[in-house]
Amino acid sequence: MTKIIKTGTFAFLLSLVAAQAAMALPANTPLAGATNQPIGHYEFCKLNASECGPNGRDDGPLKLTQENWKTILNVNYAANTEFAPMTDMEIYGVEEKWAYPEYAADCEDYVLIKRKRLMEAGISPANLLITVVLQPNGEGHAVLTVRTDRGDFVLDNMRNKVLLWSETEYRFLKRQSSANAGKWVKLQDGRAEAVGSVR
Repeated sequence: MTKIIKTGTFAFLLSLVAAQAAMALPANTPLAGATNQPIGHYEFCKLNASECGPNGRDDGPLKLTQENWKTILNVNYAANTEFAPMTDMEIYGVEEKWAYPEYAADCEDYVLIKRKRLMEAGISPANLLITVVLQPNGEGHAVLTVRTDRGDFVLDNMRNKVLLWSETEYRFLKRQSSANAGKWVKLQDGRAEAVGSVR
């Protein structure tokens, strides 16, 4: 049975927002124009065209409530614990493949299943954006950005805690467009070096 994360208040969330404000970083990741789609996502879209087109009307960032915050935490935790972390080579025998996981997942697979489950929970795809980041060791990584009225939050298979983008140790490179799931935009991280630490 999946453990359900309970949140009594927004205390943790509000503390993140306050910390971010103290560092004078923007709540939402700054955008810097169109860029190319990752090859793995391009191949995924060829097989799942219905998931890679216009997102429809964009009503702006998700209005964060205690209820949908709890949903976000639970979806992140459930996916992180349900699927074993493995590489694409170990799972599929290829270097790069984006797919919905069955028993194991790499970072992109975790992102895809979290995005799907949050859409099923009623969150607009315009606010669920696959994001490519650089880890401190220089390796690429994928996370899911949830665009909210309290900032951009990151769902990561490497941790169960959901953090503001500016509280992670990653350098943010690019993500899906909020207008079209098949288009991508560059991100302007704006930090001289990755901030924060692994939590």
